[in-house]
Amino acid sequence: MIRIFAWPLVAAYLLVVGLWPAAAAPVTLAFTGLGVVLAAIPGPALLLAAVITWFRHRGTQPATT
Repeated sequence: MIRIFAWPLVAAYLLVVGLWPAAAAPVTLAFTGLGVVLAAIPGPALLLAAVITWFRHRGTQPATT
């Protein structure tokens, strides 16, 4: 009886252990690439771009009467 439950658990364990690193690799590489791009741009340039974007997209202030 225990063999009926053990074999599917062993199969699921091997699938998870075997496939998880391969499935997580593209995500890890994408975050590494994002970090490289952000590290290549100087901090003041990123801050200036953020301020410009914020001023352009902040919207209009509601009228107070």
